[in-house]
Amino acid sequence: MKRLKLILLACLLVLLASCSFKGYKFNGASVDYSKTKTIQIADFPIRSSYVWGPMGPLFNNRLKDQFADHTKLIQVKRNGDMKIEGEITQYTQRNKAVTSEGTSAQTELSMTVNVRFTNTKNHAEDFEKQFTATASYETTRSLNSVQEELVMQMTKDLVDQIFNATVANW
Repeated sequence: MKRLKLILLACLLVLLASCSFKGYKFNGASVDYSKTKTIQIADFPIRSSYVWGPMGPLFNNRLKDQFADHTKLIQVKRNGDMKIEGEITQYTQRNKAVTSEGTSAQTELSMTVNVRFTNTKNHAEDFEKQFTATASYETTRSLNSVQEELVMQMTKDLVDQIFNATVANW
């Protein structure tokens, strides 16, 4: 009896792990894989006047990894069924909060990317739009000491926004 319960539980888990409904999967992607098989993701050049060197490769690698890890789309260099391209257009910092003495207490870092998305199987989904992510830090810390952590945080946020806008259809 115990063995039967374990077998039924295992079957149920396998069934749940493979469930999908009209292309909607538990990983968030809603791609019709019978029509869409490939994706072309171009490297996003940095067009911002202020630049932190590792920002470009961090963003580009994370974007490609997101689609590799969360879809079954094959990444190609050209002629993809879906195409994502764009540029990092802005990387800025500004004072966010001021102390009672009138000095800056918190600084906000901001990163903006412009994205052009083309779906050759359904051009109604094509778009060009900007996505922005922000992160704050205490001005008692230097930008150099927090920059990598904050850029990684903003990159994750931007990649999630792009993924949701392109294949999650939320």
